[in-house]
Order: sequence, then structure tokens, then C-alpha cells
Amino acid sequence: MVFEVFAVSAAFIFGIAVRKVGLPPLVGFLVAGFFINALGPNFGMPSSTGPILDYLAKLGVLMLLFTIGLKLKLKQIGEPHVVGGALLHFAISIAIFTPLTRLVFTNDWMIALVVGIALSFSSTVLAAKMLEAKRELGIFHGRTSIGILIAQDIIALVVLAIFAGKTPGPWALLILATPLLRPVLFKILDFVGHDEVLVLTGMLLSLVIGGVGFELIGLKGEIGALVMGLLLSTHPRASELSESLWSLKEVFLIGFFLSIGMSGLPDWDALVFAVVLGVLLPLKGVLFFLLLVAFRLRARTAFLSALSLTAYSEFGLIVAAGIPAAESFLVPLAIAVSISFVIAAPLNRFAHPLFERIEAKLQPFERQTRHPDEQPKDLGDANVLVFGMGRTGSAAYESLVAEGKRPVGLDADTYKAQAHADAGRNVIFADAEDSIFWNNVKLDRIEAVVLAMDDIEAKLIAARTLRAQGFAGPVVSHALYADHVDRITEAGADQTYLTMQEAGRSLAAHAVEAMHQQGAD
Repeated sequence: MVFEVFAVSAAFIFGIAVRKVGLPPLVGFLVAGFFINALGPNFGMPSSTGPILDYLAKLGVLMLLFTIGLKLKLKQIGEPHVVGGALLHFAISIAIFTPLTRLVFTNDWMIALVVGIALSFSSTVLAAKMLEAKRELGIFHGRTSIGILIAQDIIALVVLAIFAGKTPGPWALLILATPLLRPVLFKILDFVGHDEVLVLTGMLLSLVIGGVGFELIGLKGEIGALVMGLLLSTHPRASELSESLWSLKEVFLIGFFLSIGMSGLPDWDALVFAVVLGVLLPLKGVLFFLLLVAFRLRARTAFLSALSLTAYSEFGLIVAAGIPAAESFLVPLAIAVSISFVIAAPLNRFAHPLFERIEAKLQPFERQTRHPDEQPKDLGDANVLVFGMGRTGSAAYESLVAEGKRPVGLDADTYKAQAHADAGRNVIFADAEDSIFWNNVKLDRIEAVVLAMDDIEAKLIAARTLRAQGFAGPVVSHALYADHVDRITEAGADQTYLTMQEAGRSLAAHAVEAMHQQGAD
């Protein structure tokens, strides 16, 4: 237990330190893992992860995949740019990394092939964590990235089964019957309340039924957790369930990032291997970008998706660990994965400004055709823009309609925008952080703008761009945190309100109104 206390303390110190310099805390957790591995023995601590930390890491990954599933749609995984991008990237990556590994690091073609396969995958945990932190899991490029990662994970399971000489037993066919569980799962979610029982339900579905249940029938628990989430993704309370697990999942994932950093200290050869792969890391992203634009995605979407996929995968370590021939490369691979995390995390943090700086160089790669992520240029006769059609934006939209205004809702989640449109609302797909949208949209009839997105960066970009384009009407925004209010106002918003504070004022107004009515009676 002393070791776990030491590990968590190190994670806290390094997490706070890197956050102060603008890096995501997960980079600090990785550094903490290296610190413990290097100096832990001097304080009487083991240099490898303990059973408790390993267990927490496992729980964190399962719950992360479950919450990813809650935000996905099955048809998204089967889209051509998802399946095609994953398969082609896998094949081309093997063709690049296998000969390189054979030429420089080993004389064994089989080991080189295993290493090439391990390096072909991208990190599901890092990409999901970064996309979730920026609230972009539901946006088109976020869904594309997660879909490709799921396809890669399926490929990895097949590869692992082939090299290990094992194939799933007949019980694995029960996965085909999982859709029959959906009515039962829906009933369970309808029955539980909004308190700790909801959290317990999420843990039951992700860890017990998904994790342990799938392992009992010969499949990976990670796939089981993802499938459980997918089955519930269309339930009205899917978002609430995901949010209820957020803090618990974050704590467990600290164990995962610590375990990556503590996986081993390199010798000279391992360090050279990791540095070479760090230098080659941009090649992974460039390949994804070229493949996605070849599948008719716009340059911006392809760039953002590719950047989130530019990190070597922890699942590649699982593949290598399951193949005895590659055992000597486990530590070098772990260091390479860690280095890729340290490089990729800050780049993803500044993904949108980075694209704006190199947009002119990437635009020529875009195919001259209709793109599946194309955005509208004409907002019709609308006179109010509502960015973000979640609960807050939807309520604002309905209030504007009741006041006789003509709002148009914009949302970067294609499925959410379509659901609103199907319900009869004037809602279209558009991303407030997309410079191409702003370059083409016509704002001449717009009199006011409401910023109801959750992501602070999206609100800042929207406010600045509106003012840069000469929009003089009122820009009203909500804020989740008090420290966001000044930032949004400085970016150009006329009025910024704290969501919970405004909810309290609204409740008080209703109470006063009810008192007046009672007095009148």
C-alpha cells in the first residue's frame, strides 16, 4: 500500500507541474511513472507497478471504452473512410516499419513483423482522452478518429489470435446475440435513478458484464466494455450515464498512464529505438491525413483526425506482450509509446490553431468533390445563431422561437444536428472552430448570436471570429466556470453568464412568480 501512496503522490506533483506550463496532466503522469521507475528503488520502492495500480489501470481502460461506446453510433464504424482508412494505414505501416526494424534493430524477420504490427496501431486511450477533454468525441473528426481506433483494436485482436495460435472458442459466437440484451439494458437504465445507483449501473455494465463477461466467452474485456456502451448509445440517458462515470474513470486512468511510464527504463539500444520512432512519429500522422483526404474528407477534418491518431498504441504493447518472440522489444516499445504521448499530447492541445497556421499548405491536398463533412454556406432567413444544440442551446432555441425570432441552430455533431432537423427544428451541421465555415457563411441577416457550446476554445474562436468579420450585434454566451467569464468577454462576447448561477436566478424568479400568484388567489 505504501507503494501506491508514493505513486499517487508523484502523479499529483508532476500532474500539477505540467499543467502549470500548459500541458495536459496525463503528460505529468507519464513523467511520474519514469520518475518512480528511476528513483523508486532508492526509497525502498519497487520499480514496477504494483497489483493495485495495475488493477486501477485495467478498470480505467474498461470504463473509458464503455463511455466511448455510449457516444458512438454503429453505422459510423462501417463508413468507408473509417474502415478503409484503418485497413490501408495498417497495411502501409507494416510495409514501412517491418523492413526498417529488420534493417536496423534485429536480424529476425518474424520479430520485425511483430514490431511493425505493434507500431501500426494508434493509442485509443490517448486519443479518446484528448478528444473528451476538448469535448470533441461527438464532432465529425472525433467520431472518425474513434471509429478508426475501434477498427484497429479489432484488427489487433485478430492478429493476437493468429500469432498466439489461439482462436476464440464457440462461446465467442454469443457476441452475435448481444443486441438481444438491448431491451433489458434499456429497462435497467430506465429503472435506476440519478444518484450513486446510476454510477454503480455503469460499473456493472462496463466491468462485470462487458469486462469479465466477455473474457469468460474467450473475448477481450475491452471489446466487451465497448459493446456494452454501443448497445446503450441510443438511450436518452446515455449522456447522463457517461457524465456520472467521468470522475471515477479519470482517477482510474491515472493508474494506466503511470503504468506506461513505469514499464521500464531503457538501455542504450532501447533508447535509440525509441528516439528513432519518435522522429518517425509524424509519418503516422501524414499517412492518416493523406488517406482521409483520399476518402473525400476535407483537409481540416483529415488533419484533426490524423493528429489525434498520431501516437503509438498501448494496445501494440498488449500485442507484443502476447507474442513470445517480441519479448525483447517490450521495454523499447513502451518507451516509444511514452515518447509519442509526450509529443502528441501538447500538439493535440493546440490542434485548431496549428491547422490555421498551415491551412494554406494543406488545402491543395483536398479533393475537388462533395465532402461528407461539408458545411453550409447559407443560413437562410434566420436572424439568430445558436451555436451548440445540447440542453442549454436547445432551451435557448425554443425560447427564441417562442419570442417570435427565427433562430438557426448549429452543432458540430452530425448525428445531433440530424436528430434536431428530424424533429422539425432549423438545425444544421457546422463547426464553430472551422475557418472554412467562417470564410463562406453569410451573416448579413443575423442580428444576435448565442454561444451554448461547452468547449471554452470553441466559444473563444467563435466570439473572436464574429468580431473580426465585423459582426456588431449582441453575442451572448454561457460559461461553465467562473474563470471562463472574463476570457469569453475579452474575446468579444457582450454578455457571459454562469450556467448554474443563471439556473438559480431562474428558479428564484419562478418562486417569486408563484408567490405572487398565490397572493393574488
